[in-house]
This record gives sequence, C-alpha cells and structure tokens, in this order.
Amino acid sequence: MGISKLRDNYHRNLCKKILFIKKGIPNFADGSSKTSVAVALKIITRLNYPLAKQAPPGQTAGVLFEQITKDFLRDAFRLLNHLRPGKWLFALNQNISCFEQYEHVANLHRMLQQKPEFAAALGGDYLVTPDITVGRYSISDREINQETSVLGVGEPVCQYTPLRSSNRSDSNLILHSSISCKWTMRSDRAQNIRTEALNLIRNRKGNTPHIVAVTAEPLPTRIASLALGTGDLDCVYHFALPELRKSVEEVGGDDQVEMLVGMINGRRLRDISDLPFDLAV
Repeated sequence: MGISKLRDNYHRNLCKKILFIKKGIPNFADGSSKTSVAVALKIITRLNYPLAKQAPPGQTAGVLFEQITKDFLRDAFRLLNHLRPGKWLFALNQNISCFEQYEHVANLHRMLQQKPEFAAALGGDYLVTPDITVGRYSISDREINQETSVLGVGEPVCQYTPLRSSNRSDSNLILHSSISCKWTMRSDRAQNIRTEALNLIRNRKGNTPHIVAVTAEPLPTRIASLALGTGDLDCVYHFALPELRKSVEEVGGDDQVEMLVGMINGRRLRDISDLPFDLAV
C-alpha cells in the first residue's frame, strides 16, 4: 500500500470517527465564521467519505486526531525504511525525559519542585509531553558491524555517541521528532505549541528533534498564527492541504487565498503526506 492509499485511509478514519456536521456546521469549523464553515463543508465534500454518526464526546476529537495521525505516520514511515533505516517508536503523550537528549530534565524538574525560589528565577515548564513522539532506538555493535568491520572489541573510540547502545547501561530512545496535533487553531493554542517547541530547543543535550504541528483548521489566517515565522517549528502540516486549497479558492476570499498561497510558497505549510518524507531527512 502506497502513501496515497494510506492518506485515503487516514481521511476515511477521520471522517468515520471524528468529522460530524451539526446544524450545517462541521465540528472543525468556527460556527461564528461563515468562511470557516463554508471552507470546512467544501473539504468534507472533497474527502467524500461517510461521516461519524454522532459527535465525539467531550474533548475526545483531539485525542482521536492524535491517534489516527500517529498511526498514519507510523505506517507511512515504514514505507521509507530504505531511505531512513532504523528501529523506530511512534508513541502518544510520551514525556521528553524518556529520551536521550532530555534525560536530565526530570532531575531538573524535581529540583525546581524542591526549591521554588529557583523555579521563579529559571521559569518554564521543562517536562514537555508532545502529542506524538518519534523515537529511534540505539544500535548494538553487532548491527553496526553488519556490513563491514566498523568497531573492534575494546577499541577506545565512539564511546559517547547515544546511537551506540553499548555506551549506555540503560539505553534511552533518541527523540527524532515532536509532533503537536491541533484539531482546530486558536491564537492561544498556537502560543502553547511555540512555548513547547522553544523548551525542546533550549533544554536539549544533543541534536534538536524535528518539531512540527499537524492541524485540520480550515481558515488560513488562523493557521498562519502558527505557521508564519521561523526559529521554533520546522513546519506546519494540514490534514488535507490540496482539498483545503481548492476549497479556499472557491469560497475563501482574496485575503484567505493570499495567506494560504503565501504559506505554501514560503515553505511554512505542507500536506500531511509530506511529513513522513520530511521525517526521513
């Protein structure tokens, strides 16, 4: 099954389990915005899959969005194993202290709890828990030497890299990517994602993971609250970007079209099908 088929299944699952229309308003649209409702309805028409028979209860739409997105990314990334070989873990709500670059964060968090005066000076919530994490397992010397002799027994080289499992008594996963999922976008949600991203960048010991966001928000001007600018997030991904673009061009108005095209051409907004390939970099 190729990426296109997986993307179709992704949309089918989203429609079946989450997407719902009540009194003419899709549950990922802002009912107070005619443009938001119109664009969302157009997207649903283009996806053309049966919708959920009832709205997900409470806040479960966001939880289901995370789960379905995680499964899609895991399955799509497996298709690219020849481009990015390794043993990978796709998980939900995994604290960053579980990963090699952030193992020290748990100790720092405990210290700040014991010394509130330090917390006031240092600030910040260090224990970030991304919606989706992608981790890479470290590699044994046997795997490293599989093709040719790379490491000899007892040689005093490569003793600190976390990719080599023998360098750690308790081998941690290496955080490859942090993925935030937002079913819809509001300005406060955008700020929360940026804050988490900056914590990941500032508090790491080692390489910076891919830091991205996935959304179903139908209004380009709201997506822009997160997508515009550089330095914190790599990129924002829409769950149905081609469908969004056609829908906005039909009903969105010049300002919405201009904003959407600007984000796409400025390499700040991509489709969900692009994300597995970007993770392979």
